[in-house]
Amino acid sequence: MLGTAGPEVPGAEPRPAADDAAARVWRRMRELVLGRNERRREVCEALDLSFIRVKALLKLRPGPRTMRDLATELAIDRPYATVVIDELERRGLVARTVHPNDRRCRQVSLTAAGEDAAREADRILSDPPPALAALPPADLATLDRLTAALESW
Repeated sequence: MLGTAGPEVPGAEPRPAADDAAARVWRRMRELVLGRNERRREVCEALDLSFIRVKALLKLRPGPRTMRDLATELAIDRPYATVVIDELERRGLVARTVHPNDRRCRQVSLTAAGEDAAREADRILSDPPPALAALPPADLATLDRLTAALESW
């Protein structure tokens, strides 16, 4: 059927062709960020950490987090969050302390070395890929407008 996307499902409304365009754009964005962008590899090599550990450092930059909150923000289970934090603590990048409002709870914060590592990670990950930086200013302005609109989604 012209103007629809995917197979027809009995009783379902046909998907508009815009769904095809959205899927295509999303696939390209995903490939740009996850597939072709070498920043993840670069940051992991620079810090000698897995990417989940890098993400943990970045999540802690704004301030201390409880283990539960950190696990939620990283979308990992709490036992795995403990493994991640154990490694970061062993390397001197984070410290665990008693939560000031709940002595039963521990919170995690960056050490000075952890702040330095998180700052370096942010610097590496914020460096745009060459293909993006090479776009004409008008195209960058369009992408800037579109990504700002998607941010509020």
